[in-house]
Amino acid sequence: SGAGVLVILQIKAAVRLKEDMKKIVAVPLSEEKNPTCKKLFGVSLQELQRQGLMENGVPTVVWSLVEYLTLHGLTQEGLFRVNGNVKVVDRLRQQFESGARVELQELGDVCAAASLLKLFLRELPEGVIPSALHQRFIQLFKDGRCDAQEHSLRDLIRELPDTHYCLLKYLCQFLTKVAKHHLQNRMNVHNLATVFGPNFFQ
Repeated sequence: SGAGVLVILQIKAAVRLKEDMKKIVAVPLSEEKNPTCKKLFGVSLQELQRQGLMENGVPTVVWSLVEYLTLHGLTQEGLFRVNGNVKVVDRLRQQFESGARVELQELGDVCAAASLLKLFLRELPEGVIPSALHQRFIQLFKDGRCDAQEHSLRDLIRELPDTHYCLLKYLCQFLTKVAKHHLQNRMNVHNLATVFGPNFFQ
């Protein structure tokens, strides 16, 4: 399927572009100081699920950002490659963690929403792909590409914890939509793999 191929290319990019990954600049954000706020970033998916901070099987903050980007960002050139304004991203993060109603459409800042999504994925303690499975994913692609490899990849993905599997599936479905608009947004599958490989593996 398209989502499966996208996952393969994301993983391949993570293996091939190790040095490039290190050069990708993280968006620095100030720490939330309000103790009454719920921490959403840097928290495990299992903990977010325990706290009821999930929607349709994925973290609510991810669902909100992806739904907004699906409606307003698919054709924006440089989506996910152009970083949002640091202060705007920081303020947006604080709004989500304060529990305030976040009106992304009123903000109208696709780059900030895209940057916040990448930040959330980067700060996942175990990453979208848990570290325990990293070497097996890497070894799979060192072994070559064939039908058996795709079957092995499917088996390996099934070993993901449910929360990680749901997030990976949701993101791949979204990124497949982004890639379909690559003539407008300039983000083909390879470019998306380059950007999201480091965000899927920690």
